[in-house]
Amino acid sequence: AMVADIPVEHPSASKQHAVLQFRHVIKKDEFGEKRGKVGLYVLDLDSANGTFLNGERVEGRRYVEVRGGDVLRWGESSREYVLLVPPKEMV
Repeated sequence: AMVADIPVEHPSASKQHAVLQFRHVIKKDEFGEKRGKVGLYVLDLDSANGTFLNGERVEGRRYVEVRGGDVLRWGESSREYVLLVPPKEMV
């Protein structure tokens, strides 16, 4: 697996604050059929000052799906990170 660190230069950010991970999940569609999909998830590593998704604190040690247009923030930093995804016709 490849790893990339994103340095967050803020005193409220923990050394290992959170993880962004692509995961393969199987969900049922509207017809009850199982479909596999790869999605991006955030996992807070029980950081002292929290990870925020769209202004809401993410529960520690629980994967939460991140979608296009979602806003992430680490700790008390005012810097926000917006997830941009390519249009479906480009995928």
